[in-house]
Amino acid sequence: MAVVTIMDHPLIQHKLGIMRRKDTSTKEFRDLVTEVAMLICYEATRNLPLTDVEIETPLVKTTVQEIEGKKLCIVPILRAGLHMADGILKLIPNAKVGHIGLYRDEKTLEPVEYFCKLPSDSAKREIFVVDPMLATGGSAVEAINLLKKRGISKIHFLCLIAAPEGLERLRNAHPDVNVFIGNLDERLNEDSYIVPGLGDAGDRIYGTK
Repeated sequence: MAVVTIMDHPLIQHKLGIMRRKDTSTKEFRDLVTEVAMLICYEATRNLPLTDVEIETPLVKTTVQEIEGKKLCIVPILRAGLHMADGILKLIPNAKVGHIGLYRDEKTLEPVEYFCKLPSDSAKREIFVVDPMLATGGSAVEAINLLKKRGISKIHFLCLIAAPEGLERLRNAHPDVNVFIGNLDERLNEDSYIVPGLGDAGDRIYGTK
């Protein structure tokens, strides 16, 4: 069974509190998404495997530690996940990036794939799926389904805010995926929005609300 980590760092909680305010500007909201993603990524990469590498400093030869293997790939769920990916890239600029596009069917309310583009060596990498909100869990579950169908097994999911209903659905569908959450909120409302939440993350990032 993989782990669920709910962040308690004061900086994350402070920044999420600003994001929740309805009068926070589009620019400030967008910047905060990037910053909180960086902070969550710092924790999510804590247990990456390291390997010894011999180097030469300006003074002597020595052995240092570097991340082992093909390293990382960030996979944002479009469109709201893009600015989370930007934040992680500031921390890990050499990471590769894939993209998964999903829309919600108006009749079934279930996610439908419309785009999936991944690096050719994704199966050899640690994959970080990112989406600001884990509400019903449908998009997260389907995105991870798509990755597993392509032979990818080392998967982590990162989000800013989650509802208990979405977290339960994700854990039931993919108990082998580590989940990192900025804050676990109270519930979903009748329209499947997270309460207290912060509204529609995509609309607030791009000013389309």
